[in-house]
Amino acid sequence: MTTDLEQVLEQGQVWRGRHWQSRDDQALSTGHPALDTLLAEQGWPQNALTEILYQQHGIGEMHLLVPTLAALSRQERWIMLIAPPFVPNAAALEAAGVDTSRLLVVQPGSVRDLLWTIEESLRSGTCSAVLAWPQQLDIRTVRRLQLAAETGSSLGFLFRPEQQSDESSPAALRLHLSAASRGQTEVTVLKQRGGWGHAPAQMDLGLGTQLPATAPVTSAVADVIQGPWEPR
Repeated sequence: MTTDLEQVLEQGQVWRGRHWQSRDDQALSTGHPALDTLLAEQGWPQNALTEILYQQHGIGEMHLLVPTLAALSRQERWIMLIAPPFVPNAAALEAAGVDTSRLLVVQPGSVRDLLWTIEESLRSGTCSAVLAWPQQLDIRTVRRLQLAAETGSSLGFLFRPEQQSDESSPAALRLHLSAASRGQTEVTVLKQRGGWGHAPAQMDLGLGTQLPATAPVTSAVADVIQGPWEPR
């Protein structure tokens, strides 16, 4: 019995209150040192779901992920944006170091198609990250998406209204974003795998630096690169 317990502890399957367990799959830095220090894995949990709950669009949710997108776009895998409320500006993302040739933007026509697209993108193994904006999710669906991220070795980011922050969720990490003074963003760790939540911390996510807007474009490309993050 003792040997079995020691094996479980060595594998990092149990979190002990005095310290965080190390994991074989190293986390990817968020690109924000102040946030990394709050996270048990010192970055985004690998092969897992992260939920970002926020007050309103444009509060810093995309600035939070730009360094991550820049790093992941160097891989030979896709970055999926599924049902974003805003259309990304390719020029702005390129200026921030993101290789936009690795980005795909999808607008599913129904809730069923939306959930199917998220799950299959996470599960496929062809996506380094999947960013999705579902309106409503139940715990069973989130669990399926978490398992899909593990299967496909993908980072999943779900953007959800802050009203859903009190709901139970099997996601590995849950963050809450709200506006703070002087253009900063207040980030609260609500839940994380292998560690405690954290009190709110104010961070500069670069909101004072406006990303450049693009000129209007024509044809189907307009659905992908128009605006900085403008409403559809």
